[in-house]
Amino acid sequence: MGISSELLAFLSILVLVFAAAWADPLVPALIIFGDSVADAGNNNNLTTPIKANFPPYGRDFVTHRPTGRFCNGKLTTDFTALPFTAEYLGFTSYPPAYLSPEAEGQNLLTGVNFASAASGYLDYTPFLYNTLSLTWQLNYYRQYQNEVVSMVGSNNTSAIFSGAIHLLSAGTSDFIQNYYINPLLRIYSPDQFSNILIRSYSTFIQNLYALGARRIGVTNLPPIGCLPAAITMFGSGTNECVPRLNQDAIYFNNKLNSTSQDLKNRLPGLKLVVFNIFQPLLDMIMNPGDNGFFESRRACCGTGILETSVLCNSRSVGTCTNATGYVFWDGFHPSEAANEVLAGDLLQQGFDLIS
Repeated sequence: MGISSELLAFLSILVLVFAAAWADPLVPALIIFGDSVADAGNNNNLTTPIKANFPPYGRDFVTHRPTGRFCNGKLTTDFTALPFTAEYLGFTSYPPAYLSPEAEGQNLLTGVNFASAASGYLDYTPFLYNTLSLTWQLNYYRQYQNEVVSMVGSNNTSAIFSGAIHLLSAGTSDFIQNYYINPLLRIYSPDQFSNILIRSYSTFIQNLYALGARRIGVTNLPPIGCLPAAITMFGSGTNECVPRLNQDAIYFNNKLNSTSQDLKNRLPGLKLVVFNIFQPLLDMIMNPGDNGFFESRRACCGTGILETSVLCNSRSVGTCTNATGYVFWDGFHPSEAANEVLAGDLLQQGFDLIS
């Protein structure tokens, strides 16, 4: 009996994972861009109301202190890094937020995190909240490259960045925190707005490629109509997912897939993987018990009625005692436990980035 291609790929990844545990990192660096799903503390250093540097954020992190991550503990980019965690890749620490004091010296050589909560493909989205647009994140990336050149020289720098995995997570804020609430954008249909975002995405990938990046992973949109905050804002008093929002995400994801394939065809040597988080997260929401959860509509940190992230704070009413049973930590973001499940689902999808 032959071994299926899926099983062979999974076994190959296991070999790489175990090898990483006992040897040098599988890739030279891990570099992260995007929004609050990946922000490891950059917003702590910005003048913005979009921050997670206060309890109960971080209560289940290794330090049991808030770090700026919009989660009770690890982000997916921390312990699975969509799907490569610093742990899976063999690193001994997580990529530091570029604007943090930790982003200096030798710490720079294994990667950094440029992600900023409330960022998006559209530069106007983070402008509304005074956070870092992808354009600014790319500017910092250029600055970061120059810092690495000064440390290890041009040739070594080129090797680091061509071999590094670059991860991008964006788009949710463009819809939830901009398009759906901004009357200035309602002149566009959701399909037209998606086209605008996709053009920005394509430009970003091409700019990264021009700067030497060759291994890039991007997450598609989650089921945005099932986020507790979206249900609160757009669910008309129900406790169910909002179908039209999920359909907008599906249309966007289809465009993301086709555009990514076109970019791979046009850019020699580019490894570009679209990570599907839509379906795994939707499965967790619709069938929470299958993954060991008991609550997928309410967030752990919130009121249970009005599920918006601003209601997650040190005085939060109804903050759960055990977040491991909740799919969502706050109104927008998965719990650490959900991030861990997503990691397992996504591991096989990213094999091409390390092969």
